[in-house]
Amino acid sequence: MFKYGGYAGKILRVDLKESQILEQSIDSELIEKYLGGVGFGTKFLCDEVRPGANPLGEENMLIFMTGPVEGTFLPGAGRAVVVTKSPLTGRFTSSFFGGHFGADLKYAGYDGIIFSGKAERPVYLWVDNHGAELRDASMLWGKDTYTTQISLKETIGDDISTVAIGQGGENMVKFACIISGISAAGRSGTGAVMGSKNLKAIAVRGKGSVKVADMAGLREYYRETLAKIKANPGTGQVLPTYGTAAVISANNALGMLGTRNWQKETFDGAEEITGTTMQARFKLKNGACAACPIACQQMTLVKEGRYKGALTVGPDYETLWALGSNCENRTLESIIAADRLCDEYGLDTITAGAVIAMAMECYEKGLITKADTDGMELRFGDDETVVKLIEMISLRKGFGNRLAEGTKGFVQDLGGDAYKYAVNVKGLEVPAHSARGIPGMAIGYATSNRGGTHQDGRPTAERVGAVDINQIEGKGKYEVNIQRMTTLCDSLITCRMTEGIYGLLGIGEEHAKIVKYVVGMDLSVDDLELIADRIYTAQRLFNVKEGECRETDVLPYRFMNEPIPEGPAKGKYMPKQVLDRLLDETYEERGWDAERGIPTESTLKRLGLI
Repeated sequence: MFKYGGYAGKILRVDLKESQILEQSIDSELIEKYLGGVGFGTKFLCDEVRPGANPLGEENMLIFMTGPVEGTFLPGAGRAVVVTKSPLTGRFTSSFFGGHFGADLKYAGYDGIIFSGKAERPVYLWVDNHGAELRDASMLWGKDTYTTQISLKETIGDDISTVAIGQGGENMVKFACIISGISAAGRSGTGAVMGSKNLKAIAVRGKGSVKVADMAGLREYYRETLAKIKANPGTGQVLPTYGTAAVISANNALGMLGTRNWQKETFDGAEEITGTTMQARFKLKNGACAACPIACQQMTLVKEGRYKGALTVGPDYETLWALGSNCENRTLESIIAADRLCDEYGLDTITAGAVIAMAMECYEKGLITKADTDGMELRFGDDETVVKLIEMISLRKGFGNRLAEGTKGFVQDLGGDAYKYAVNVKGLEVPAHSARGIPGMAIGYATSNRGGTHQDGRPTAERVGAVDINQIEGKGKYEVNIQRMTTLCDSLITCRMTEGIYGLLGIGEEHAKIVKYVVGMDLSVDDLELIADRIYTAQRLFNVKEGECRETDVLPYRFMNEPIPEGPAKGKYMPKQVLDRLLDETYEERGWDAERGIPTESTLKRLGLI
């Protein structure tokens, strides 16, 4: 009998080149050291993908993993993760998505799927309780993500969960994403890796269940947690009503809403694209992932005008910023339409908006002209240009082919001062949270193993006032504790929307309770921090072998050299000398060499990595 609760006990190994599928059992040592989710994915990727491997080559792996809580009724347990080497950054990456896929994969008897090699022709993987098989997907190639998923349900049945890529992934756009139902594994180009393997989709039907270590304890904990969710203003009222779109107004009021490719951080059109406006004019209903009582998804429909018929889930805060204020676009209908196109083609909305805004600024500065843009004028505020470029990027059509490389690739090709307008960290475009105004977010971006993401370090505690947003001293150690918490949550896997319930400032007793009731390990906070540090440091080692060091733990030129020019946060920025202080704090807390930013031998021994 399997020792721990929360696991199916095996993963699928799919060799696409040889068309072979094997089952691999997971053992107690893997669970005790890496827990699940991103922890498992980290272990497999770091052990099996060599340094220098081409992210879009056969040697890269594409790993889908669940955590021990998936398939249970724990609030926030409707997630799964994709782990791979990113084509945008050339480094470790993980990207999370919601819906029902993770639970159904567990119900089918598997904790994860590891893909290697490249199929000779387009294929999809079919998984159920009887096993798995590769099937021809030639008839699906060239179709968008929604059409693909609908076609699979028409062929197999409605009672399946799916993931798929669209034309963006097929064309290996560097920031193509993977869509599952109406959710996205949005960041770092996971869809491009999937496309490089000629893997169009996965379809799963699961009819089993997930056993937990202490069902009575978990039921009682669920009742307590549900009461907290309903009583909390954020999870009980704001998120169900507006989703994360509510943050537009809040961050604009702080003077920390990126506008015109972060040239400034206040947007005079913010109220035209905020959650209140979206709810009043376009909202149809709420949607929810598996086991979620919050239901933060906002289904929206444009009923009239130029974008009539545009239907999407959201847009969420990041998308409203990326395709809205960052492009100085105040036409909410166009953002809904562009969001829908990104989901259909399979594009990360954050990078899509960032690369379009960068191109607009390069055009504004005279670094590119109509001769470069297929005759298009790239003007901030032009909503039609935003929508048009989504299609051009996805199909690698004309000027869109250059933008499909992301901001880093584009400015490397352009040369000159263009790098000043590429707002990315290590190749991954920075999302909608100010590194100039939020010092914890700044060091979080700089030391994230994924690059410019707000999902390792988090802006929430500083933004809502739980931590002094103006304080610099101690923010390095603070951010390490946040990264420990997110690493643990990403290994369980729980949703970020529950961070105010399970923990906001670091790993705590709530996380220990989840591990105890679901898995059956009675671990202290120190024990859990050790697991998180092992996972995070293993990722860092993977990146060190790709050239990562202190010199690469930096922020975009704009954030380090250009103070916010106006608004409530006027004058704030993150100069090198301040960032260096925060890096010193971070490396000391992590046990990494201060000069190089590389884990020390004693740290690696303590974590069991050597």
